[in-house]
Amino acid sequence: MDPVYYGGKSVTFPNMFPFAAWHTVTVITKEHMVPSFNQQQITDALNAQVASLLLYDGYPSINWNYLPSAGASMIHPHMQGISDPRPSLVAERYLSVSKEYAQNEGRRYWDVVREQEISSDRYLFGDEILWSAHAVPMGEREVRGILPVCRLEELESYSELLADGILKIIQFYRKLGTYAFNMAIFFSRDKTKDFSAFCSLISRINPNPLSTSDSAFMERLHNEPIILTLPEDLGRCYRNEGR
Repeated sequence: MDPVYYGGKSVTFPNMFPFAAWHTVTVITKEHMVPSFNQQQITDALNAQVASLLLYDGYPSINWNYLPSAGASMIHPHMQGISDPRPSLVAERYLSVSKEYAQNEGRRYWDVVREQEISSDRYLFGDEILWSAHAVPMGEREVRGILPVCRLEELESYSELLADGILKIIQFYRKLGTYAFNMAIFFSRDKTKDFSAFCSLISRINPNPLSTSDSAFMERLHNEPIILTLPEDLGRCYRNEGR
Protein backbone atom coordinates (compact mmCIF):
# COMPACT_ATOMS: atom_id res chain seq x y z
CA MET A 1 0.00 0.00 0.00
CA ASP A 2 1.04 3.62 -0.55
CA PRO A 3 1.29 6.03 2.39
CA VAL A 4 -2.18 7.09 3.56
CA TYR A 5 -2.57 10.56 5.05
CA TYR A 6 -5.67 10.86 7.19
CA GLY A 7 -6.24 14.26 8.79
CA GLY A 8 -4.16 16.00 11.39
CA LYS A 9 -0.48 15.15 11.38
CA SER A 10 -0.67 11.37 11.32
CA VAL A 11 0.73 9.31 8.47
CA THR A 12 0.21 5.60 7.83
CA PHE A 13 2.42 3.22 5.86
CA PRO A 14 3.29 -0.51 5.64
CA ASN A 15 5.51 -1.97 8.34
CA MET A 16 8.96 -2.76 6.95
CA PHE A 17 9.17 -5.84 9.19
CA PRO A 18 5.61 -7.24 9.32
CA PHE A 19 4.59 -10.07 11.62
CA ALA A 20 1.09 -10.45 10.20
CA ALA A 21 -0.34 -10.91 6.73
CA TRP A 22 -1.21 -7.19 6.87
CA HIS A 23 0.72 -4.84 9.12
CA THR A 24 0.56 -1.04 9.04
CA VAL A 25 2.12 1.73 11.11
CA THR A 26 0.51 5.08 11.94
CA VAL A 27 2.91 7.77 13.12
CA ILE A 28 0.78 9.91 15.42
CA THR A 29 2.68 13.22 15.38
CA LYS A 30 5.78 14.85 13.89
CA GLU A 31 7.25 15.18 17.37
CA HIS A 32 9.54 12.39 18.55
CA MET A 33 8.96 13.17 22.22
CA VAL A 34 5.39 14.03 23.21
CA PRO A 35 4.81 15.48 26.70
CA SER A 36 1.07 14.84 26.35
CA PHE A 37 -1.35 13.72 23.65
CA ASN A 38 -4.61 15.41 22.75
CA GLN A 39 -7.89 13.87 21.66
CA GLN A 40 -7.55 14.93 18.02
CA GLN A 41 -4.16 13.24 17.67
CA ILE A 42 -5.47 9.94 19.01
CA THR A 43 -8.70 10.18 17.00
CA ASP A 44 -6.78 10.85 13.77
CA ALA A 45 -4.47 7.89 14.43
CA LEU A 46 -7.37 5.54 15.18
CA ASN A 47 -9.22 6.58 12.02
CA ALA A 48 -6.06 6.18 9.96
CA GLN A 49 -5.59 2.68 11.34
CA VAL A 50 -9.18 1.82 10.43
CA ALA A 51 -8.68 3.08 6.86
CA SER A 52 -5.50 1.03 6.42
CA LEU A 53 -6.85 -2.18 7.99
CA LEU A 54 -10.02 -2.14 5.88
CA LEU A 55 -7.80 -2.79 2.86
CA TYR A 56 -7.31 -6.40 4.05
CA ASP A 57 -10.02 -8.94 4.84
CA GLY A 58 -8.83 -10.52 8.06
CA TYR A 59 -9.15 -10.38 11.84
CA PRO A 60 -7.91 -6.88 12.69
CA SER A 61 -6.53 -5.21 15.79
CA ILE A 62 -5.14 -1.75 16.53
CA ASN A 63 -2.11 -1.73 18.82
CA TRP A 64 0.32 0.60 20.54
CA ASN A 65 3.68 0.12 22.26
CA TYR A 66 4.66 3.35 23.97
CA LEU A 67 8.34 3.76 24.94
CA PRO A 68 11.16 1.17 24.75
CA SER A 69 10.33 -0.43 28.10
CA ALA A 70 6.97 -1.40 26.55
CA GLY A 71 8.67 -2.96 23.52
CA ALA A 72 8.61 0.06 21.20
CA SER A 73 11.48 -0.07 18.72
CA MET A 74 11.24 3.71 18.29
CA ILE A 75 10.44 6.45 20.81
CA HIS A 76 8.46 8.30 18.12
CA PRO A 77 4.82 7.50 19.09
CA HIS A 78 3.06 5.21 16.63
CA MET A 79 0.17 2.75 16.50
CA GLN A 80 0.33 -0.56 14.65
CA GLY A 81 -2.49 -2.33 12.86
CA ILE A 82 -2.34 -6.05 12.15
CA SER A 83 -4.75 -8.36 10.36
CA ASP A 84 -4.49 -12.08 9.65
CA PRO A 85 -6.72 -14.79 8.16
CA ARG A 86 -6.93 -16.22 11.68
CA PRO A 87 -7.36 -14.23 14.90
CA SER A 88 -4.60 -14.07 17.50
CA LEU A 89 -4.90 -16.34 20.54
CA VAL A 90 -6.66 -13.82 22.79
CA ALA A 91 -9.06 -12.68 20.05
CA GLU A 92 -9.87 -16.26 19.11
CA ARG A 93 -10.58 -17.13 22.74
CA TYR A 94 -13.03 -14.28 23.22
CA LEU A 95 -14.74 -14.81 19.87
CA SER A 96 -15.23 -18.50 20.65
CA VAL A 97 -16.37 -18.00 24.25
CA SER A 98 -18.75 -15.21 23.26
CA LYS A 99 -20.49 -17.49 20.78
CA GLU A 100 -20.55 -20.43 23.19
CA TYR A 101 -21.91 -18.33 26.05
CA ALA A 102 -24.75 -16.92 23.91
CA GLN A 103 -25.71 -20.44 22.76
CA ASN A 104 -25.65 -21.92 26.27
CA GLU A 105 -27.03 -19.02 28.32
CA GLY A 106 -29.24 -17.18 25.84
CA ARG A 107 -27.51 -13.91 26.76
CA ARG A 108 -24.53 -11.95 25.51
CA TYR A 109 -21.39 -12.51 27.55
CA TRP A 110 -20.46 -8.85 27.15
CA ASP A 111 -23.79 -7.64 28.53
CA VAL A 112 -23.22 -9.72 31.65
CA VAL A 113 -19.68 -8.34 32.02
CA ARG A 114 -20.97 -4.77 31.68
CA GLU A 115 -23.63 -5.35 34.35
CA GLN A 116 -21.11 -6.80 36.78
CA GLU A 117 -18.35 -4.28 36.15
CA ILE A 118 -20.46 -1.12 36.43
CA SER A 119 -21.56 -2.12 39.93
CA SER A 120 -18.13 -3.37 41.09
CA ASP A 121 -15.11 -1.72 42.69
CA ARG A 122 -13.32 -2.22 39.35
CA TYR A 123 -15.49 0.33 37.51
CA LEU A 124 -13.65 3.47 36.35
CA PHE A 125 -15.92 5.53 34.11
CA GLY A 126 -18.11 5.55 31.00
CA ASP A 127 -21.35 3.99 29.86
CA GLU A 128 -21.49 3.84 26.06
CA ILE A 129 -17.88 2.68 26.28
CA LEU A 130 -17.49 1.15 29.73
CA TRP A 131 -14.01 1.30 31.25
CA SER A 132 -13.02 -0.88 34.20
CA ALA A 133 -10.00 -2.57 35.72
CA HIS A 134 -9.93 -6.06 34.21
CA ALA A 135 -10.87 -8.71 36.78
CA VAL A 136 -8.17 -11.13 35.57
CA PRO A 137 -5.38 -8.81 34.41
CA MET A 138 -2.88 -9.84 31.75
CA GLY A 139 -0.51 -7.11 32.92
CA GLU A 140 -0.01 -4.40 35.53
CA ARG A 141 -3.04 -2.11 36.00
CA GLU A 142 -4.92 -3.56 33.04
CA VAL A 143 -7.93 -1.48 32.04
CA ARG A 144 -10.49 -2.56 29.47
CA GLY A 145 -13.01 -0.53 27.54
CA ILE A 146 -15.98 -2.46 26.12
CA LEU A 147 -17.18 -0.94 22.85
CA PRO A 148 -20.77 -0.93 21.52
CA VAL A 149 -19.56 -2.36 18.16
CA CYS A 150 -17.99 -5.61 17.03
CA ARG A 151 -16.38 -4.83 13.65
CA LEU A 152 -13.61 -2.48 12.56
CA GLU A 153 -15.75 -0.58 10.06
CA GLU A 154 -18.10 0.44 12.88
CA LEU A 155 -15.40 2.16 14.93
CA GLU A 156 -15.23 5.55 13.23
CA SER A 157 -18.53 6.66 14.80
CA TYR A 158 -16.98 6.08 18.23
CA SER A 159 -13.34 7.00 17.55
CA GLU A 160 -13.55 10.36 19.37
CA LEU A 161 -15.19 8.79 22.41
CA LEU A 162 -12.64 5.96 22.38
CA ALA A 163 -9.77 8.44 22.05
CA ASP A 164 -11.10 10.36 25.04
CA GLY A 165 -11.17 7.17 27.13
CA ILE A 166 -7.66 6.15 26.08
CA LEU A 167 -6.36 9.59 27.05
CA LYS A 168 -8.00 9.34 30.47
CA ILE A 169 -6.26 6.00 31.09
CA ILE A 170 -2.88 7.36 29.90
CA GLN A 171 -3.29 10.39 32.18
CA PHE A 172 -4.32 8.11 35.05
CA TYR A 173 -1.20 5.98 34.55
CA ARG A 174 0.95 9.13 34.61
CA LYS A 175 -0.63 10.28 37.86
CA LEU A 176 0.41 6.90 39.26
CA GLY A 177 3.96 7.54 38.02
CA THR A 178 3.89 5.28 34.94
CA TYR A 179 4.60 6.50 31.41
CA ALA A 180 5.14 3.35 29.32
CA PHE A 181 2.17 1.21 28.26
CA ASN A 182 0.81 -1.29 25.75
CA MET A 183 -2.59 -1.11 24.10
CA ALA A 184 -4.60 -3.46 21.89
CA ILE A 185 -8.09 -3.07 20.40
CA PHE A 186 -9.67 -6.33 19.23
CA PHE A 187 -12.40 -6.68 16.59
CA SER A 188 -14.40 -9.44 14.95
CA ARG A 189 -14.00 -9.96 11.22
CA ASP A 190 -17.55 -11.23 10.86
CA LYS A 191 -20.78 -9.49 11.73
CA THR A 192 -22.07 -11.07 14.92
CA LYS A 193 -24.27 -10.02 17.83
CA ASP A 194 -22.31 -12.22 20.25
CA PHE A 195 -19.05 -10.25 20.35
CA SER A 196 -18.11 -6.74 21.51
CA ALA A 197 -14.88 -5.11 20.40
CA PHE A 198 -12.73 -4.11 23.35
CA CYS A 199 -9.69 -1.97 24.12
CA SER A 200 -7.10 -3.19 26.62
CA LEU A 201 -4.26 -1.17 28.16
CA ILE A 202 -1.54 -2.22 30.60
CA SER A 203 1.15 -0.11 32.26
CA ARG A 204 4.83 -1.04 31.94
CA ILE A 205 8.01 -0.21 33.82
CA ASN A 206 9.30 3.33 33.20
CA PRO A 207 12.18 3.68 30.70
CA ASN A 208 15.76 3.57 31.96
CA PRO A 209 19.08 2.66 30.26
CA LEU A 210 18.46 -1.04 30.98
CA SER A 211 14.73 -1.23 30.29
CA THR A 212 14.41 -1.88 26.55
CA SER A 213 12.05 -4.84 26.34
CA ASP A 214 11.46 -7.59 23.77
CA SER A 215 7.99 -8.07 25.24
CA ALA A 216 5.44 -5.88 23.44
CA PHE A 217 1.74 -5.86 22.59
CA MET A 218 1.82 -9.25 20.84
CA GLU A 219 3.33 -11.04 23.82
CA ARG A 220 1.51 -9.14 26.55
CA LEU A 221 -1.98 -8.59 25.12
CA HIS A 222 -2.36 -11.12 22.27
CA ASN A 223 -0.48 -13.98 24.00
CA GLU A 224 1.46 -14.50 20.76
CA PRO A 225 5.30 -14.54 20.94
CA ILE A 226 7.21 -12.79 18.15
CA ILE A 227 10.57 -14.37 17.23
CA LEU A 228 13.39 -13.02 15.08
CA THR A 229 15.03 -16.32 14.11
CA LEU A 230 13.30 -19.20 12.30
CA PRO A 231 13.93 -22.63 13.89
CA GLU A 232 15.37 -23.90 10.57
CA ASP A 233 17.78 -20.97 10.42
CA LEU A 234 18.88 -21.64 13.98
CA GLY A 235 19.58 -25.28 13.12
CA ARG A 236 21.61 -24.32 10.06
CA CYS A 237 23.49 -21.71 12.09
CA TYR A 238 24.44 -24.28 14.73
CA ARG A 239 25.65 -26.79 12.13
CA ASN A 240 27.70 -24.11 10.32
CA GLU A 241 29.20 -22.81 13.55
CA GLY A 242 30.07 -26.33 14.63
CA ARG A 243 32.25 -27.01 11.62
